[in-house]
Amino acid sequence: MTTIYVDADACPVKDEVERVASRLDVPVVLVCNGGLRPSSNRLISLKVVAEGPDEADKWIAEQCGPGDVVVTADLPLADRCVKAGAHVLQHDGQILDTANIGGRLATRDLMQDIRAADPFHQGGGRSFSKADRSRFLQSLDRLTRRALNGA
Repeated sequence: MTTIYVDADACPVKDEVERVASRLDVPVVLVCNGGLRPSSNRLISLKVVAEGPDEADKWIAEQCGPGDVVVTADLPLADRCVKAGAHVLQHDGQILDTANIGGRLATRDLMQDIRAADPFHQGGGRSFSKADRSRFLQSLDRLTRRALNGA
């Protein structure tokens, strides 16, 4: 059975996940360290993990598998989930898979090295836009349907 797992701490697209889950009748697990209110939606459950670095990531990576969808911006978590056979989607609607996760991790590591070498390096992501939200909604719907069909 397909489940959508959401790395929910600071996730900007929880409402969109609930919309797609309700439309497709798919259970969702919001995973966090606390601070989220439980949803009244019967499909949405809340898993609060222990405090500590990467506890939510560890739990998601242990639970997900083929046929599941994982929503996260965390690239190391995405890598573990892809390797477990899950479909992975970032908040901006970009799908991560075996073809692109290696390159994304390499870029992430390179940028960490650049920031460490130059503390004045002005890096930073762009802001989350309405177009990102729309692209996420479309990608989640498409990816969840694919997972439900066993593809």
